[in-house]
Amino acid sequence: YADWEHPSEKYHEKSHGESFLALAQNYLKPNGVYFFDEPEAALSPQRQLTLLMEIHACARQGSQFIIVTHSPILLGIPEAQIIAFDEEGIHEYKYEETESYMVTEMFINNREQLLRRLLSE
Repeated sequence: YADWEHPSEKYHEKSHGESFLALAQNYLKPNGVYFFDEPEAALSPQRQLTLLMEIHACARQGSQFIIVTHSPILLGIPEAQIIAFDEEGIHEYKYEETESYMVTEMFINNREQLLRRLLSE
């Protein structure tokens, strides 16, 4: 973990998102256990897809991931178990049932109408 504790120039000179993705690509190993808290925060949608590929490849090699996310991209990782915590307890959801998916789908499919309604005074 030398690069993480003492960032080298290759990480230091990159944006936060690029640095996170580079670290993930260099340190994710088979049979590991990883905890990510909203890793999408600094990543563009394209970089989220790259992270999804890295996580999926590592999971296929025996790694486990616990990820807190609102990203409809990361929620779409194949074979992910999606669990939500709310005032009623803990619930497992299918991808299409998640709030992140439904809000994103609604926005994409009804952008103009939704914006008119949200932004009307």
